[in-house]
Amino acid sequence: MTDLFNPAALRDQFEAGLEYEPYLATGTEHQRESWEGIRRRAALAPHQIELLSGFVREVNILAVSGIWCGDCVQQLPFLEAFRRANPEKIMLRFLDRDEHADFTRAITICSGNRVPFVIFLNEDFDFISLFGDRSLNRYRAIAAKQLGPACPIPGAAIGQDELDATLGDWLDELERVHLLCRLSPKLRARHGD
Repeated sequence: MTDLFNPAALRDQFEAGLEYEPYLATGTEHQRESWEGIRRRAALAPHQIELLSGFVREVNILAVSGIWCGDCVQQLPFLEAFRRANPEKIMLRFLDRDEHADFTRAITICSGNRVPFVIFLNEDFDFISLFGDRSLNRYRAIAAKQLGPACPIPGAAIGQDELDATLGDWLDELERVHLLCRLSPKLRARHGD
């Protein structure tokens, strides 16, 4: 087995991935509408747009997903909103977990083949971070529903407060990754800053 986090292997996986629109096209009409509904609700605040548009290092984001996955639907459209805020520095690709099983089954979370998970890479496709399957605020909301007095109906709508908090978790991780890239001695020497 090759080194999972080898930059050449990660570049290959990234290049095999699909951009947002072609990825959505792999799903049913209902799935596409669900993804787009969340993306439209993921309106970035002016300060968030300013943060993202200020990125000076390229960040490659490889999102491993299932078009059918509820957690993917309720989180990954945020990544497309981030990319749209700075398409020159934020590159985003989606891999279907099942279609790329040779790669994705090597990464388990809590001993499960869970999605989504996102691999953040720098401009050289060096591994920076692995984030998923749910952000902290997403887990808090699920725990409150499942461990509280009543469980939600499957497929129930996600509240705007929960959506905003989860978006914030993902944005915090992307900002952390960008700062890691921005402060990298290797990249600072390359870019002269």
